[in-house]
Amino acid sequence: MEAAGRAQAARDRVPRVDPYGFERPEDFDYAAYEEFFSAYLAILTRRAIKWSRLLKGGGAVQRSMTVKRYIRKGIPLEHRARVWMGVSGAQARMDRNPGYYQRLLQGERSASLEEAIRTDMNRTFPDNVRFRKDAEPCLQGPLYNVLLAYGHHNHGVGYCQGMNFIAGYLILVTKSEEEAFWLLDALVGRILPADYYSPSMLGLKTDQEVLGELVRTKLPAVAALMDGHGVLWTLVASRWFICLFVDVLPVETVLRVWDCLFSEGSKIIFRVALTLLKHHQASILEATSVPDLCEKFKEITRGRFVTECHSFMQRVFSEPGSLSRASIARLRERCRAQLLAQG
Repeated sequence: MEAAGRAQAARDRVPRVDPYGFERPEDFDYAAYEEFFSAYLAILTRRAIKWSRLLKGGGAVQRSMTVKRYIRKGIPLEHRARVWMGVSGAQARMDRNPGYYQRLLQGERSASLEEAIRTDMNRTFPDNVRFRKDAEPCLQGPLYNVLLAYGHHNHGVGYCQGMNFIAGYLILVTKSEEEAFWLLDALVGRILPADYYSPSMLGLKTDQEVLGELVRTKLPAVAALMDGHGVLWTLVASRWFICLFVDVLPVETVLRVWDCLFSEGSKIIFRVALTLLKHHQASILEATSVPDLCEKFKEITRGRFVTECHSFMQRVFSEPGSLSRASIARLRERCRAQLLAQG
């Protein structure tokens, strides 16, 4: 009864809607979250003071070992957009192309592109109060504009499902259509491998194969179980890659992962995936069937381990061990060639 009372008290204190507009799920553990957040708040306060000192004087954020170290420890929300824009190169591109975003919106029309984007509007974050049609202002308009502009900017990609979730997070963080557009350009155009969101999705399929190879090396028992049941990584982990963990991991944890994604590149995706798998290896190995295995992969993206984003990110940089950029590049080259050979 005492535990139930504590849980109810936590439920009364913790807002039902998070700072980004997402409604907390029915099974949300308010007591565990409150316990974590009270400790995390102290960390955030310390980090915010350090970031304010680092960023005083304005100007674009430049890459450095200090900035890299600070980013790994988390960027306070009030500085996140500015830091992402600086370290990703998006700010420099935006400064070199004044008015370009508006020209994309006012330029050519494409009925098929517009229809594809419009179809996904209501499917984008139905659990977020800011994306609902009755919201004031409703973020569906800015989301539509960012995706439409990007489709005109990059004809090879146009619009692909999954980009709506990524652009949605960028809008929530930047509160600026134009900055969200340039960050999307940085992600799809430079940070992620080519063809991640092209019609063939070859880059994305390649990375799923790369994860399989990394698991074979670092977690052979998990790889053997997957092979034994004939389960492809596409079945259990495709959303990790397509949505860059959006709607997979808790919001604050996704943003901490993205801090490093914009700063250090796409290798972080494999670090996060391997950390999840390594930490939950014993549980995964209990699976006795394909449905059981699929359920295990859902379970590993929930709970205290992933909610406690600060300790999770510390594990991300220690648990998977060495993961050099050169070894990832070699694996991508090999897996890409194998997929092309298969046709």
